[in-house]
Amino acid sequence: MLKKMKKNDPAFKKKLIFAAVIALFWLKMTIIQGGVFTLELENVNQAAILAFNPLSSIFLIFGLGILLAGRRGLLAAYILGSVLLYVNVLFYREYNDFITIPMLGQVANLAGLGGSITNILSATDIFLFVDVVVAIFLLFYLKPVRFQSFMPKRKEGLMLAMVAILLFLVNLAWAQTERTELLTRAFDRNLLVKNIGVIDYHIYDAVLQGQTEAKKTFADSNELVPALNYLNEKEVDPNGQMTGVAEGKNVIILSLESTQTFVVDNELNGEELTPYFNDLKEEGAYFNNFYHQVKQGRTADSEFLLDNSLYGLNRGAAFFTHSGNEYEATPELLGENGYTSSNMHANDKTFWNRNVMYDSLGYDEYYSKEDYDVTEEKSYGWGYLDEYFFSDSLDKMEEMDQPFYNKMITLTNHHPFTLPEDKKYIEEGDTSSGTLNRFFQTIRYQDEALKEFVEEFKGSDLYDDTVLVIYGDHFGISENHQKAMGEYLDKDINEYEQFQLQRVPLLMIGEGIEPEKYDTVGGQIDLRPTLTNMLGVEDDNPVQFGQDLFSEDRREMMITRDGNFASDEHVGVNESCYDRETGEEVEGNACESGFEQAEEELGLSDSIVYGDLLRYLDETEMIEEE
Repeated sequence: MLKKMKKNDPAFKKKLIFAAVIALFWLKMTIIQGGVFTLELENVNQAAILAFNPLSSIFLIFGLGILLAGRRGLLAAYILGSVLLYVNVLFYREYNDFITIPMLGQVANLAGLGGSITNILSATDIFLFVDVVVAIFLLFYLKPVRFQSFMPKRKEGLMLAMVAILLFLVNLAWAQTERTELLTRAFDRNLLVKNIGVIDYHIYDAVLQGQTEAKKTFADSNELVPALNYLNEKEVDPNGQMTGVAEGKNVIILSLESTQTFVVDNELNGEELTPYFNDLKEEGAYFNNFYHQVKQGRTADSEFLLDNSLYGLNRGAAFFTHSGNEYEATPELLGENGYTSSNMHANDKTFWNRNVMYDSLGYDEYYSKEDYDVTEEKSYGWGYLDEYFFSDSLDKMEEMDQPFYNKMITLTNHHPFTLPEDKKYIEEGDTSSGTLNRFFQTIRYQDEALKEFVEEFKGSDLYDDTVLVIYGDHFGISENHQKAMGEYLDKDINEYEQFQLQRVPLLMIGEGIEPEKYDTVGGQIDLRPTLTNMLGVEDDNPVQFGQDLFSEDRREMMITRDGNFASDEHVGVNESCYDRETGEEVEGNACESGFEQAEEELGLSDSIVYGDLLRYLDETEMIEEE
């Protein structure tokens, strides 16, 4: 009798619905976190933490929803939570990363993504929202005999939110049995999501955003001193033989979209992927251990590294979040030495906030989509095909005042890597990844377009008075395609091999630059000091983390935005240490100092950008002189 009364008790049924809705969302998060995201569980304890960590965020968002708007608030929280999870699913498919608040602020970029977004959508994604329909039914339409409508009270919402705090503290203490000082590793978003869950990670990300916003407000000149002292200790002399070899010459920087070193001197079905570049690199200084150092800003990060010799940010892109900072960038420096500066990119001028950031960096001119003859016949995928972009850009450069510093950014070799049929110069690959298979075709097309440009450039009046720098801006094939990459390269792609795949080509051609292959380890942050030394331009900005790539005294060290590194002897990845030449894991503390240096250097660079500390550069130098 008591059992029957309990089943008919509205309060008991309310608890059942509470439990059902919570269980439904918990199941959704568990499936996504464990089945969609690649979080690499290493033991049973980590699996248990992953299963437990959704609870605190579920109790929190549901509690706040009820507190603010009762039953409708609970449903709104369920829907918003579902949308947030799905946005992360899409972002993770493309970038193998989780979205951050600064990235949410970059919605202007979405208009230009086009085929990239449709390519990462899946028809099966509809199943990720079936539970929303079930939740609506439970909350609003489940009305058996003598059953009252589900009407949660505000105090119940408050109780759920309070329980959420307790659950999070339990979760955090448990997670730190696997990784101490977990919340200090904001750069490792996979690790954070694996241990505290994707929604709690976003709450933590919001806290970080508040902290970074406060840094600029409360920053002062004293905060620049540690960076100046560090950089003064690390300073090395540039290569004297290269000093001024290109004095007074034009500079053309050619940024090749999504181009990695593994395609160089490599083949598909017996055909070279980059036949022209393979030959061209014999005409200049070619660096085969040169790495990209970008994070969420991708091409914008590579530009930031090039012009400032500062690291990009771990969250979002400085082009968006800190475009109002004061910089001492390359265009401004060269402008003081008689150069005109420009950018060429046949995309919308607002993409990556370039129209604003380029002014902050000191560029004189920005040739964007509106400055090119972009027609439907000349466009495909992301827009203006490279062959037309190159031809039009060379025409513009021939009319420029000299000397000039000009950067060109290509478009065609961009995810989802599609081409019109008459531009496919080789067959698709036959790996298990359609993305990689198409990439081979777009990289081959890019090489052919490059050939047309360079050969036309060699026949122009510009050639003898210009240094041409060609480099890859970032990876094109993410670690989500490791299996397919392993099929193509015929090797197991472990974390060492994945790290080595982050190398991008760098080639410098011009009078005074002897043809030679350089094995020195370097990255995009080294481009500015290398170029200014070649141009014979005195660079008085002491806040640069790069070093001349030609210098015999350089430190042979490249640091990634993740806190990993490559040196002349080792590669340090995710706290593991490998021999750089053989790829074999090295025991002991051989990489400890490298990881410590990476953490220190990234922290100092972040403090400069977040605090807008270059505005205090003159003041700080004056204090030091006193």
